[in-house]
Formats: sequence, C-alpha cells, structure tokens
Amino acid sequence: MRTKEQLLASIAALKKEKNGVILAHYYCNDEVQAIADYVGDSFYLAKVAKEIDADTIVFCGVSFMGESAKILCPRKTVLMPDLSADCAMAHMADVKKIEEMRRTYPDLAVVCYINSTAELKCHSDVCVTSSNAVRIVKALPNQNIFFIPDENLGRFVKEQVPEKNVMLCDGYCPIHKALTAEQILIKKREYPDALVLSHPECRGEVLALSDYIGSTADIIQYAKSSTAKRFIICTEVGVAYRLRQDNPDKIFVFCDPCPCCTDMKLNTVEKILEVLESGKNAIEVSEERRRGALAPLNKMLELAK
Repeated sequence: MRTKEQLLASIAALKKEKNGVILAHYYCNDEVQAIADYVGDSFYLAKVAKEIDADTIVFCGVSFMGESAKILCPRKTVLMPDLSADCAMAHMADVKKIEEMRRTYPDLAVVCYINSTAELKCHSDVCVTSSNAVRIVKALPNQNIFFIPDENLGRFVKEQVPEKNVMLCDGYCPIHKALTAEQILIKKREYPDALVLSHPECRGEVLALSDYIGSTADIIQYAKSSTAKRFIICTEVGVAYRLRQDNPDKIFVFCDPCPCCTDMKLNTVEKILEVLESGKNAIEVSEERRRGALAPLNKMLELAK
C-alpha cells in the first residue's frame, strides 16, 4: 500500500506525463480539494474545462459535470474518479413535459439548470447555474420561462424576476431539500449572533430565514468579506474546507444532521490516481447529443459574461 506522499508524487508525475489537470467541486472531500488544480462551483469548473490548456481532465464531481466538460471540449479526455457518482436532481425533468410546454407556449424558453443530464440540455434553450440564473432569465427576450429541473432554484428566480411568467418543474436536490426551518432555528438559538447563508436550492422556508442567499462560490465570497464572526451554512458540508481556509478566525456551523452528498464523497485521492494510471472511466458523449447540449451551454457562457 502506498503512503500519502507516494500517492501524491505518482499523481503529480502522471499529470505532467499526460498534460493533465484535476478539477474538483467544493462538495468533494477535503483531501481531494487540497490536491486539485482548480476548485469551484459548476459554472467556474465548466469555464475552466473549456479554457484550460490540458489534454486530460480528471473531474472530481458527479456525472453531469463530467458530461458538461466533455460537451464543451470534445478533444480532451475527461476522466471521472468514480462513474457511479451521480446527481439525483439531474434526472428530474421529463422530455415529454418539455415538448408539451413548448406546444402550449410558442414563445417558451426552456431554462435548464446545469445540474442536469446531457439529454435534458439537448431539449433546452439555455443552461444556467445558481450564480447566474437570475441574470440570464432577465436577459432572455422570452416572456414565458420553463425552469428545469430544480423547483427551489426556479422559485427563487421567479421571485427575483416577477415580470416574467416563470413556470416550475418539481425536481430537487435531496441534500438541500432535507434542510428545514426548524433545524436552522435550533442553530440560531445556539448561535444567536450567527448569519444564515443559504444556497437557493434550499426550501423557501429556509431562504426566508436567511441573511444571504447565493451559489456556493457566492457564499464563500460573502463569508470572506463579512465582518461577522459566526455563520450557519445551509449547503453541502464540503464547502467548509474552503470557508475555514479563507477565514481561520471565523466559526462555521452546519445543521443537524449534517448536509452531506455521499455521491460527491465517492471521489478520493486513490481513485484519482487509478484513473490517471489506467485511463478508465472516460466520459463519452455521442456527437449528436454533444451538439444538442452544446448550444445551451455556450449560450450560458455568452450571456453570463
């Protein structure tokens, strides 16, 4: 069995040999974030994947992230440390429903959260992330918007863009949906001076108790710039690594039970080395599907500039 130092040395050598980079989402384990070349949210990592000068990308996240990277840069090899790492919400929309909505509303724009399968992206007009969804929906010329698949993020967008008819899907992130107002109130009684920072994938009752609502990256930036010293964080616990790195003098607490995505935690240092050595777990997307999904992804990158 290799020591940690040997693992890291082998990974570094293989990255150099294969002109590779490691991308990791904020929800991955601490040790994965620590060795990644780029750590961020879905939007940031999608931009990096497209722009980085690399032949091989090891994407530490869940399946839709690897798919998006392959769609944006088909000539690059995209490896997933664990192919079983998936996002339940990414599948929570129905193509037949999309087609029905298009027949009902001729001017409809289907706005697809990037946390979705390539198939759903193929049936959408533009992709968004939690950090740019409001801005992009405002920028669209369409009056009627069908937001898929996340109902909670869609509701947040609907409230921020009341001038448009934003219709919702019934998808959800199981991790964020599990957070409740009562869990936050318990923590507020324990830490009455703490600010509540929440991801818009959370329920409306959670957002109503929040001092700040934003994407994972936005929450990190807010906590860093805030003069407050205590925060109740309403998103996946993996973000604690960056929060505590950036703010060693501040206290970050999470609700009980702790919001943990077990799929994100399937990414490990050992599996990173394994795919770099073997080349297995490469993401493949058919050219037809890639072209269909590329248009809404590119439109997102264009409108989010």
